[in-house]
Amino acid sequence: MSEIHRHFHDELSQVKVRLLTMSGEAEAAVQTAVEALLERDHAKAQRVIAGDRVIDSMEVEIEEQCLNLLALQQPMARDLRLLVSAIKIANDLERVGDHAVNIAQSAERIVQSRPITPEPEIVEMAQLAREMLSDALEAFVRSDAAAGRAVCAKDDKVDALNHSMFRILLTHMMEDPHSIGAAMGLFLISRNLERIADLATNIGEDVVFLVEGKSIKHRAEQIDNE
Repeated sequence: MSEIHRHFHDELSQVKVRLLTMSGEAEAAVQTAVEALLERDHAKAQRVIAGDRVIDSMEVEIEEQCLNLLALQQPMARDLRLLVSAIKIANDLERVGDHAVNIAQSAERIVQSRPITPEPEIVEMAQLAREMLSDALEAFVRSDAAAGRAVCAKDDKVDALNHSMFRILLTHMMEDPHSIGAAMGLFLISRNLERIADLATNIGEDVVFLVEGKSIKHRAEQIDNE
């Protein structure tokens, strides 16, 4: 292996490490935002909102590093797919951070309204979404297409929990009109958690594209097999 080639692959490894670090920041933001809701903790909500700048800056750094490698090394095949996927994943993780901020802001509003007990579905959705993010990044680092597909398969469960939350909260609002404000806030949180799971699914799909060079987005894999 030439020195230039070795240096290029060292740079690729650094990109993976930066993405893992960014994923950890995004997961922590989601966890802290949900804790702010459950504990009615204004300080934790503010910590998530202020910390979003860190995640934003990490996206910019990763994107610049990938673009530099694309321009200078002109990679082919799998290396090219890796860099393209890394840029997309960094963008997805930045959006996860934005959804964590949305959750924190909703939590702050709920604290100021009439108390309503957060449903267990919120806790389960948050745990699933964070697990999906972690598993998706691990699949990317290991180039594990099967693990990427496993992440995508979990998305249906999060969708079902989101639908369940809507029905439960609608019942709350019909029984007690004073709970409408808090119930709407919880529904927005549920919706943001569902979107985080969607972003983790995007990353799982990118892993399959990286490893196999095929797209499974929009049910493309099922259509190809029919």
